[in-house]
Order: sequence, then structure tokens, then C-alpha cells
Amino acid sequence: MSADVDVAGGAAAGGGGRRPVKVLMAQTALDGHWRGPALVARTLRDAGFEVVVLGMARGEEIVRAAIDEDVDVIGLHVGGHIAVVERIIAALHDAEVEAPVLAGGTLPPQSVARLDELGVRSFPPGSALDDIVAEVRRITGRAER
Repeated sequence: MSADVDVAGGAAAGGGGRRPVKVLMAQTALDGHWRGPALVARTLRDAGFEVVVLGMARGEEIVRAAIDEDVDVIGLHVGGHIAVVERIIAALHDAEVEAPVLAGGTLPPQSVARLDELGVRSFPPGSALDDIVAEVRRITGRAER
């Protein structure tokens, strides 16, 4: 299964000729809901980040895209399937990809707790879009706008 890669380019980062923070947005192949991930991707783009939308993908495709695109942050829509995130985190570690991972989707409290243990910041339904933007800025140390 090959995922299409679509780049939704944000505004160029100001100052010093640095490239904008690049965020990879991917959906695990277990969940077909698109409204939330699309809204998050657009919000990040509008905040000045470069967003690479991978779409539905398997773990190895997410890791390959993270490497190929040289991303700074990985956003996953996981729909509560924490075992998938655990495998992706392990694969990223094995590939020496150091980009922090954020996760969203339908996440029960026990899933949020497990994601915290993995070092993954989670955004369950009802999370404010401004909080997601602020977290990307915090973990990258870059305020794009």
C-alpha cells in the first residue's frame, strides 16, 4: 500500500532564512475519519508551519516519510489504537528519527495515560486547535508567526 504525499505549504518562517517547521500528518490505516486531521493540518499551515499530509499509512510508510521529508514533528490520528502508536514509536526509534510525536483521535483516558508514558502528547476530541499549535511551537522552540 503506497500513500500519496501532499504538501500543504505554509507561510515562510520569518527571520534568518530558516525553513519553516515541518509537520508530518498521518493517519493510521485503522481509522478513516478525515475531518479532524484535515482541520488540524489546515490550522498548522495557517499558523505558518509546513505541513506534509501523508494520509492513511502503515507504520513503515510513516517512518519513511518522516525520513524522506526531514520533518520536525509527527502528528498521528490514531483513533484510540495505542498498539499502533507503540509500533510506530519503536520503528522511529530504530530508524533514529528524533521528531517528537503528537497523537489525536478518539482517545480514552487509559490511552492518554499510555501515550504520556511513551512521551507522546495527546489531543483527544474537544482539544483546542490553539493548544495543538502552541504545543508544536513549544516542542520545536519556534514561533512561526
